[in-house]
Amino acid sequence: MENTQYNEINEIQTNEGDEKTFHWYLKSAEGGNSSDQNNLGYCYENGIETTKDDEKAFQWYLKSAEEGNSTGQYNLGRCYRKGIGTIKNKEKAFQWYLKSAEGGNSDGQNGLGYCYEKGIRTTKDEEKVIQWYLKSGQYQFGCCYEDGIRTPKDNEKAFHWYSKSAEGGNSKGQYNLGNCYLRGIGTRKDKKKAVEWYLKSAEKGNSDGQNILGNCYLHGTGTKKDKKKAFEWYLKSAENGNSEGQNNLGCIYRNGIGTIKNEEKAFQWFLKSAKGGNSYGQNNLGYFYRNGIGTTKDNKKAFEWYSKSAEGGNSFGQYNLGRCYEKGIGTTKDKKMALLWYSKSGKHHDSTDSENLSFFMDQLLSFS
Repeated sequence: MENTQYNEINEIQTNEGDEKTFHWYLKSAEGGNSSDQNNLGYCYENGIETTKDDEKAFQWYLKSAEEGNSTGQYNLGRCYRKGIGTIKNKEKAFQWYLKSAEGGNSDGQNGLGYCYEKGIRTTKDEEKVIQWYLKSGQYQFGCCYEDGIRTPKDNEKAFHWYSKSAEGGNSKGQYNLGNCYLRGIGTRKDKKKAVEWYLKSAEKGNSDGQNILGNCYLHGTGTKKDKKKAFEWYLKSAENGNSEGQNNLGCIYRNGIGTIKNEEKAFQWFLKSAKGGNSYGQNNLGYFYRNGIGTTKDNKKAFEWYSKSAEGGNSFGQYNLGRCYEKGIGTTKDKKMALLWYSKSGKHHDSTDSENLSFFMDQLLSFS
């Protein structure tokens, strides 16, 4: 099973068309961000926007792993097992797979199962093989049943497998189990339990869990409202490279919620979110450029970011792009294009209306 191709880089990690991605990871990694240390290692290993360099990849995976990043730990174990940028060392491979697995990383769990199966620097142990392979697969089983991938959709079975995964310490399983309790997927709605599982996921470093926990504290969903805690969890999510968390943190700084209002920091987090491909972050960045908030006013850049947001299907971005074409903001006036984007946005067009800035009520996760 070790030969399966895994997603070795976190969800919000690659935009290979953006030549600035590598430089952003480098700056963030040098600043101590463990997620981006892992990302940078991946870039060096695969030659993404830089010269392929296995030794540098190994060094950055090592930094990430030592900071406790479970994905970095898995990749470091893989380097030791395969001799990527370092001398093969099966004992160290086992040790790092173990750390990753205990941190709830499904790839680490799979790698550890492989070690027990093949007797790599440990005694062959069929029970542990089954234990770790099952933990690795439980989360994926849940996803398949929830989304109907190669099997009939079955929310109760999805809930069952997410529960197994979560109880086994998998942070993704814990996050999805929280979603099940929040939305009543395969079980009765229980917002308090949702928050309990989001907290477990967040404490293991899962950036999605951290972001949604921020939402819970902000709105008082399943817990008491606590703006300071909302800020703290959005910050953790954002620093771990989650583009939604970065956008939400930008909103927090823009409005001074749980922290001091700081439009320059809001701009910087919207910029990171936008570069990560988040359509709300792209729209908000366009708005900041359009109005010179936290940065120098730049209509051309506003148009460019509204365009990215609009093309990503964001109705706010589509509306704002329509206004750009109508008013000639950062581009040539074009009534046909204006009508096209107004139509796509589905929003009421009022020529006296100001542009839209998508903030909390419209873009933070809606609780059902």
